[in-house]
Amino acid sequence: MPRVCEICGKGAQKGHKVSHSHKVSNRRFEPNLQRVKVRQSGKVRRILVCTKCIKAGKVERA
Repeated sequence: MPRVCEICGKGAQKGHKVSHSHKVSNRRFEPNLQRVKVRQSGKVRRILVCTKCIKAGKVERA
């Protein structure tokens, strides 16, 4: 299962780790995903939701 928000579709992004000597290597920026019980179309499900969607009220918690 990919680490993607099921509401907005936010997923991992690529970037660079930059050391003190400015040696660059690849890294991933993961979204802050939480497993939340949500009521969708009358049923209660557990889905992965990013914290921005939770704060914005885009999810109705069960």
